[in-house]
Amino acid sequence: MSDPLRLGVLVSGGGRTLINLADRIEDGSLRASIELVISSRAGATAIRRARDRGFEVLIATTRGFASLRLLHDAITSALLERKVDLVCLCGYLRWFRVDEQFVARVMNIHPALLPEFGGKGMFGLAVHRAVLEAGSEVSGCTVHFVDAKYDHGPVILQRTCPVLAGDDEHSLAARVFEHECLAYPEAIGLFAEDRLRLIDGLVEIDLPER
Repeated sequence: MSDPLRLGVLVSGGGRTLINLADRIEDGSLRASIELVISSRAGATAIRRARDRGFEVLIATTRGFASLRLLHDAITSALLERKVDLVCLCGYLRWFRVDEQFVARVMNIHPALLPEFGGKGMFGLAVHRAVLEAGSEVSGCTVHFVDAKYDHGPVILQRTCPVLAGDDEHSLAARVFEHECLAYPEAIGLFAEDRLRLIDGLVEIDLPER
């Protein structure tokens, strides 16, 4: 695509993933623009961080709408109004309704190797705790297209890292996040370059021309 990819970013917490994408855009390694940030929580730290970077922020909480359907309608409408090309869930803790206009245009990053350690309630340190309790020797992160289920949908790419002796959930989370900071911009870049193909429910990546 000739113009920079227009992103809509959805957040619920601290905004570290949002800021990572903003940094990659600023340093020129990701050809995109953040057109809108939507927060599911009025008190999320991500709101301040987004505004400090000059991004438009909308707060979409359940208190502001008579029904969940109207809430989701408003989110979709806001994204369409800003002509968003790709929706990026960045620590967004609410289920996202993928309307027809955004099928295969919504990405999420999860701090584990899906399909393991995913699903409702599996976010933040709870994921890393579960990895450690399972005795896994390897963890990592997954970028995937979003569908109607939590932490489900076609996998775009994964990055792995070791689980080390003596790890707790905090040290493992920090190591996984280093890989998240690489994986998400890479996946978004592939989308921007039109190199992702969704075939029979699986993602295929076109190799670059030599």
